[in-house]
Amino acid sequence: MERDFFIEVNSQQRNHQGERISGDVFLSVNVREENRIITVLSDGMGHGVKANILATLTSTMALNFTREHKEPDRIAEIIMNTLPVCSVRKISYATFSIVDIETDGRANILEYDNPKCIVLRGNQPFEPDWKDVILDKGRNAGKKLRKCSFYPAKEDRIILLSDGVAQSGMGSNEWPLGWERDTVQQYAASLVSNEASISAHALAGKIVTMAYKYDNYEAKDDISCAILYFREPRKLLICSGPPYDEEKDKELAARVTGYNGKVILCGGTTADIVARELNRKIVDELIFEDPDLPPESFMEGIDLVTEGILTLQKVNELLKGYNNSVKLGKGPADKIVKMIMESDEINFIVGTRINVAHQDPTLPVDLEIRRTVVKRIARILEDKWLKLISVEYI
Repeated sequence: MERDFFIEVNSQQRNHQGERISGDVFLSVNVREENRIITVLSDGMGHGVKANILATLTSTMALNFTREHKEPDRIAEIIMNTLPVCSVRKISYATFSIVDIETDGRANILEYDNPKCIVLRGNQPFEPDWKDVILDKGRNAGKKLRKCSFYPAKEDRIILLSDGVAQSGMGSNEWPLGWERDTVQQYAASLVSNEASISAHALAGKIVTMAYKYDNYEAKDDISCAILYFREPRKLLICSGPPYDEEKDKELAARVTGYNGKVILCGGTTADIVARELNRKIVDELIFEDPDLPPESFMEGIDLVTEGILTLQKVNELLKGYNNSVKLGKGPADKIVKMIMESDEINFIVGTRINVAHQDPTLPVDLEIRRTVVKRIARILEDKWLKLISVEYI
């Protein structure tokens, strides 16, 4: 059974007050050949660099062993027996929550010492059937973990938390015992009730911000929230370059009008072809929001019209350094990155015509640059952001 929905994976974090690095680590990977998504949130003991090393080691091992289909208790045993032991406290310590979404859509969750993950079915809490896993070998014999398996439905969310969320506000009048997992669950459910399609990125951000607020804007621990959101894919079509054969111009225009999602046209010639075939006007903008690039244009029914190669190269550069804390500008490339980040399934149609009329020897190079840049963008989006990508040459 193939799953018929997209899984948006995103996380937000705040470091312990005064630390430049988080002691919590969140990793995710798309095992494309198996159509599997694996995510891990680990919280290293303490905070700062030492905690980050413990959490990085733990999450990397968890990801790799899960990928190899090892049994949950074996994964836990190897991780916990591998971590270095603190010379003072005589314990090696990093928590972990592993979520493995299999090819058929089943979610397997294994947790050790993180707050129990929250599962929302729409805006209602859903309790999977949790089972205890007791380790029986090595120096960690007797330690208890929990695991569950279930089939997520469309509009489900799996919310992973570190202690920094559940224990935020601890000792305050409002939350003497901390914000606590069940109250976080109520808050998350209320946010989904108010905005049914709130993204994983936005929901995680609101939870982390609220925990930070309860800590009086001085995080007492690393605060992390990661979310997997199962939903209909949000689609984006990016067309760049004229088709190789002019007879395909009509087809390109038809693909644009028939597309069920947002559409970006990158390139003056591409936009001219679509405008001509659909009998629409292009209106040029004269405001330069980005000094490096020509301004965007406007066409009825198209979400964004920009220049071609230079803009795509800038998109590639922006994506290389992009993360959740980057603030995008108003330029054409920034707008493309913003639209990409708001989409799940991105389809590229790359035209392969060399414009003979220009008699310009650099144009074949141009074409090669276009293909290469699109490939680079596609790779970043697949590997780092787990987007569904298709590239088609026309």
